[in-house]
Amino acid sequence: MQMPAVSPAPRVSMALNAARLLVAVGAVVSVAGCIVYQAPPPPPRRVYVPPPPPPPPPPPVVYEEPAPQAVVSVYVDPPISQPPPIAVGWAPPPMLVEVPPPMPYAEAVWVGGYWVWEGNWVWAAGRWAPPPRPGYFWVHPYYEHRDDSVIFITGHWCAPGVVFVPPPPTLRLTVVIASAGVIPGPRPLGPPGVFVPAPPGSRVGLIVPAPIGTPPAVVVSAPPVVNVGMRIQNNVNSNSTTINNTRVNNVTNVTNVTNVTIVAPAGATSGGKAFESAVPAQSHLAAALPAVVHVQAPVPVSEKPIPAFVPGRAPVALPPPQTVRAVTRTPNQNAARTQAPPPTSAGATVSNPGGGPAREAPAAAAKTAATPTPPQQTATPVPTRGQPDVSRAAAPPPAPATLPGQTASQKVAPSRDEAQARRDVQRKAAEAKGARVEQAKAGNTPHAKPASEKEEKRKKAEKDRE
Repeated sequence: MQMPAVSPAPRVSMALNAARLLVAVGAVVSVAGCIVYQAPPPPPRRVYVPPPPPPPPPPPVVYEEPAPQAVVSVYVDPPISQPPPIAVGWAPPPMLVEVPPPMPYAEAVWVGGYWVWEGNWVWAAGRWAPPPRPGYFWVHPYYEHRDDSVIFITGHWCAPGVVFVPPPPTLRLTVVIASAGVIPGPRPLGPPGVFVPAPPGSRVGLIVPAPIGTPPAVVVSAPPVVNVGMRIQNNVNSNSTTINNTRVNNVTNVTNVTNVTIVAPAGATSGGKAFESAVPAQSHLAAALPAVVHVQAPVPVSEKPIPAFVPGRAPVALPPPQTVRAVTRTPNQNAARTQAPPPTSAGATVSNPGGGPAREAPAAAAKTAATPTPPQQTATPVPTRGQPDVSRAAAPPPAPATLPGQTASQKVAPSRDEAQARRDVQRKAAEAKGARVEQAKAGNTPHAKPASEKEEKRKKAEKDRE
């Protein structure tokens, strides 16, 4: 049987496939037996990035004196018991300067000298007044920052044994309505709690946290503030503790506070410097201290006091406002104001509205104090011929001059040598005077001729004329 013939093309294809397979297997075997080394990547390049520049410092605070403001000044007849609190929609203005006159009598109490509400914040002028009844004492006004408003209780008299009760934290009050035409001021700027108005010349709206019972006049001598940060703390002398309770919680009466400390950081004051000072806690003493910015409180137009504000009562007619201006004083001017007493005019009348009759200063004494005393003229003795000039010899050396910054009572005392020389001059003058008196008594003064010799000369002259 004859086999069919096979074409050579399939054989060649099969041979090529076999060769390819062998080459692929060899390549796999050769690759499996090789070690491939790969170099590590280069380290990352370090690039220095400078830190961002610091933020620019805040611009320095430039203090500008407040513009002239219109102030209504009145005398207020204070209540004889604690009145109900009221809520006011904006903060009281900064304090004004009102230096109390001398205390007219021992029982007088300095009342007023702070801001009160009478349909608007008006200035309650200070005055000396007696307690309305025996044993009554004075309670300073109460300001509290609560719920973006001011809880206010005006200054009042309090009966013996009765304590001041601050408004409880749960009390909610409706803000009183201002009088017609009154423009509201800024909201209180500061932490919540009890406060006093800011020092004179401060930014309007700022408040100064203070303990309960702090008289507002303690900030009169403090520098004006432009930011929040000034605070007041009590100093108690009995146990040397410090009280800084501005939140209303439990009622605590502190009766032994003699001074308070005012503290302010550099960022709060107008001069950009930190401040700390102790101030008397008595209102009349604190109000008499020199102010950094002097904003003089106007004198009320009428001496008749008005009643204190009562919610729901018809508003009281107020006098027209008066314009006040701020005057910045240097430390030297404040020192001069502290040392120099105010002049007293003849026949001056001390006004005491609501606190008794006015007292008139003695006109004769004031006139004597105001009229300069002329220098006394002493007769100068005529020296006798042959005798020393006693008036010149007895003249004491000039008094030592007064050094700068000293008063007439602080003159420099003379040294020991000067005192001894002065005593020697006085002793010699006394001896010369005594000798001259003795010679005059004895009639043998040098160059003084006896009476008989004079008589003979007179008779001889008459004979010559004849």
